[in-house]
Amino acid sequence: MSIKSLWVEAYRPLTLEDLSIPDQTKEIIRSFGEDIPNILLCSGAGQGKTTLARIIVLDILKCDYLYINASDENGIDTVRGKISGFVQTKSFDGKIKVVILDEIDNFSKNGQDALRNMMESYADNARFILTGNYKHKISTPLQSRCQELIVKPSLQQALRRCLEILKTENIQVDLQQKKKLANLVKMHYPDLRKCINEMQKFVIEGVLQIPDKLNTDDICEKIQKHIESGETFELRKFLIQNEILFDGDWDQLLVNLLNYLYGQEMNDSKKKAMILTIADHLEKSSRVTDKEINFFACVLNLEQI
Repeated sequence: MSIKSLWVEAYRPLTLEDLSIPDQTKEIIRSFGEDIPNILLCSGAGQGKTTLARIIVLDILKCDYLYINASDENGIDTVRGKISGFVQTKSFDGKIKVVILDEIDNFSKNGQDALRNMMESYADNARFILTGNYKHKISTPLQSRCQELIVKPSLQQALRRCLEILKTENIQVDLQQKKKLANLVKMHYPDLRKCINEMQKFVIEGVLQIPDKLNTDDICEKIQKHIESGETFELRKFLIQNEILFDGDWDQLLVNLLNYLYGQEMNDSKKKAMILTIADHLEKSSRVTDKEINFFACVLNLEQI
């Protein structure tokens, strides 16, 4: 499969106008001009953080930049070596240099401490754009040295982007499929990348064919039945063996379960308790080593309600 056949790559925005982010954020970025501050882009996966960072340096500033994936290079040596060597010198055209640190929440504490000093020492030459999924993993001093921008698209923007891609690809979409697409986007929102990937999966021979009932609905129904019957150990076995049905995304399965239970007829007190339990495990999921175990622990807690 070529990269052009992957819609998330083929339709990756190259300009600020094409990016599905809040209009207010676009206006703020335009107001910066060539004198941008240090920027923090912190939100969930698939919302356009890295894409926006690249648009700023390639399309808006057109400047020299250094890209570092902090998941791969996350120590103090990276700061003292690669980053220091890049920011110490001025660019040939006199423009500001920019360091993009992707997934800064994976950077070590020592690395973050060294980085904050470098931001101040080389403020005349360089700026930093930091992206991350989990704000609590980014040190407070580092956050205070940046202007945080909101990149989360609205639900309407996410749906509109999906429809634009379908139109460009000349995909046949009837009214019923548009309604199903809206439900699919709601299911995976605000992860726009996930929305586009899932949408492409249901395009068959040039026609959008989203099934009447998505697999996640079936799974959530099964989860509820197992919780009510107390057969949670059998449920765990089923889910592990059928991860492909929800792409092994345990966090998204928690979100889908919350939405599913929210729509069920049950005692209000019980429903509230179940929603709070799921929300608690969603919060814990950002810190656990094994997300499946966290999900199973959530199911066990739900069984006790």
